[in-house]
Amino acid sequence: MPSQSEMTSGARVITVAWLRVAGFWLLVAGMIPLFLGLRAMRSPKEKAVPVLFHSLLVRLLGFKVRVRGTMAQREEGSPILFVSNHSSYLDIPVLGSIVPASFVAKAEVARWPFIGMMARLQKTVFIERRSLKAASHRDGLREEMESGKSLILFPEGTSSDGMRTLPFKSSLFAIVEKPFPSGRFAKVQPVTVLCTKIGGFPIGRSWRPYYAWFGAMTLIKHVWDVFKIGDFTVDVIFHPAVTVQDFGDRKLLAAYCERVVAKGVDQCVTGRFEVGHA
Repeated sequence: MPSQSEMTSGARVITVAWLRVAGFWLLVAGMIPLFLGLRAMRSPKEKAVPVLFHSLLVRLLGFKVRVRGTMAQREEGSPILFVSNHSSYLDIPVLGSIVPASFVAKAEVARWPFIGMMARLQKTVFIERRSLKAASHRDGLREEMESGKSLILFPEGTSSDGMRTLPFKSSLFAIVEKPFPSGRFAKVQPVTVLCTKIGGFPIGRSWRPYYAWFGAMTLIKHVWDVFKIGDFTVDVIFHPAVTVQDFGDRKLLAAYCERVVAKGVDQCVTGRFEVGHA
């Protein structure tokens, strides 16, 4: 039979979780009208709303986001392609709270209840990974960047347990192979994102699934656990930005980004941080 202190502690956890759920819906209820209103007025401040939303969300969840390295700054006529490893849907609010860019997501995400609507409001670019659609999606992403939009790409194509980096698919790196009308090539910045602590203590393999979402995990149960636990520390490393000119083609560029991001994962796991080239 659980002790009185255990029962009290459990009740406190559930109470905090429900308060976070309520806070989340209040945040959504406030942000959607603001976003739609600014969009209707064609206000440039519209672009700042997703970053504000994600910043408030990570604070609501009790996340501590630690940033290392320097985020690349865009130049006129040359947006940035950020490429990151991916272990959870939670990477989205973490990166979204820092990076003023649109995410590239699988087409099925657009059909997910509520999440799809939120993704569309944030101007997420949806793609299908079938080879028959690859060329048209590359063209669409290229057009998005030519219009001035920076993008966040997860080139692994799926999420992992966070302990390793899956191979980067090079096909979508084709969108930065040619210069933009300005004559400049897009900057490509590798980014490592990894949950490293829970409750201030280093996260072990057994606890990593409470942040990472992969395989056959149930989304609703995972989200509820996140609302209950909340106290995650997530490290984000911005590695030096490069262009395809530094490597000659997209495959070498993708291989470089994979190598640098994987090194960043190792740094996060070991706690030995050293931002730089691989």
